[in-house]
Amino acid sequence: MRFRVRAGKSGRAAEGPGEGPGQRAGEPLSGDLPSAVGAVVERSRFALRDLFAEAVAGVLQRPGRSALTALGTVLGVGTFVAILGLTATASSQIDSRFNSLTATEVTIEDTGGDQPVKQALSFPGDADRRVERLHGVEAAGVYWTVDAPAARRVRAAPVGDGARGDEVPVLAASSGVLRAARATLEQGRIFDSWHDKERQQVAVIGAGTAARLGITTLDTRPAVFIGEIPFSVIGIVGDVDRKADLLLSVVVPRATATALWGPPTQSRAGMLISTRVGAAVQIAEEAPIALRPDQPGHFKAVPPPDPRSLRTSVTSDLDQLFLVLAAICLVIGAVGIANTTLVAVLERTGEIGLRRSLGARGRHILGQFLAESGALGVLGGLVGTSLGVLTVLTVALVRNWTAVIHPGTVAAAPLIGLATGVLAGLYPAWRASRIDPAEALRR
Repeated sequence: MRFRVRAGKSGRAAEGPGEGPGQRAGEPLSGDLPSAVGAVVERSRFALRDLFAEAVAGVLQRPGRSALTALGTVLGVGTFVAILGLTATASSQIDSRFNSLTATEVTIEDTGGDQPVKQALSFPGDADRRVERLHGVEAAGVYWTVDAPAARRVRAAPVGDGARGDEVPVLAASSGVLRAARATLEQGRIFDSWHDKERQQVAVIGAGTAARLGITTLDTRPAVFIGEIPFSVIGIVGDVDRKADLLLSVVVPRATATALWGPPTQSRAGMLISTRVGAAVQIAEEAPIALRPDQPGHFKAVPPPDPRSLRTSVTSDLDQLFLVLAAICLVIGAVGIANTTLVAVLERTGEIGLRRSLGARGRHILGQFLAESGALGVLGGLVGTSLGVLTVLTVALVRNWTAVIHPGTVAAAPLIGLATGVLAGLYPAWRASRIDPAEALRR
């Protein structure tokens, strides 16, 4: 703060040391009382450079407290950057997985055409082979849920022990279904076209069903009983990329199920098709004609949905959820800065009074404390931005992902920290500017 002394209307300007006529340098002014009485003081001015210097000095005077005060902003801004970065990165991975799985999946439903009551299965016996001949198809298979009353109970115990068994879904499927679902086997193998053609009584069960039935190994050649009919378990599926209900079902060959329980009467049969990337839409148009050139209207093809709408929906949900958490962290940081700044005002009451008595105005005190709280916010924003970017890079490296961080997020994070610090310091700075100088100097 700087001020100068100048003459009032009733006297000439007070001259500096050694400048008065007949007066030596270094001697005090004498005989000039009217000029001294008429002197006035210019309004004090707080230069921007001095404001920054005072703010930095106020922060560095108590480094421990300043670090703890900025910690809330560090966490808030760091969470903000990490959340937006991880959301963008996860959305990119969701998009790539969608393209590799869902965008290569086509399902065909057996609608039966215009028949009022569906009497027979519309899929031909060689449906798998017909569709797999189409260019771009990797695997295809027909399936339906067996709805016969005799197939509603499944157990692993021998016939006649009195056990009723559990209600486990029994799925009739051609061999292409498990290949189209990209089944991963824990033990054994899946059945093939020979088992289907010869109507073999074999079954492939999911890992969940195996645990439910108490089957832990295939070394003992276990069997399951569907109603009263035994089926040899030849494979246990541990995971699938598509059609997750396979893990909770007993899957038997399509021809075997038709011979034992007949075609589906209540449940609707369908076909699962796995295609190469980019071929799904074309396959959805060609598959009904390939299955039944005479009556393609008996089938309804379901192509994959638009990947952009899925990604937008997922990204929006993630953004809304995690940005709430980031806002909470920022509020906590703002409360911490406000509390610490208010305590600093109470502790520095004498300093504030001294500054006011030397010419500092209320707005100067207000600007000083706002600058200090803003400096803490910027410091927290810079550190939080660095930690947030480091978190995104670490997660992407561990998960083998490609990190995606928008430059606008990194640029805006320190500004958010500044805004948080300034807003948090408004009330304490206003309190400091209202302190009476005389009352402050008495303390």
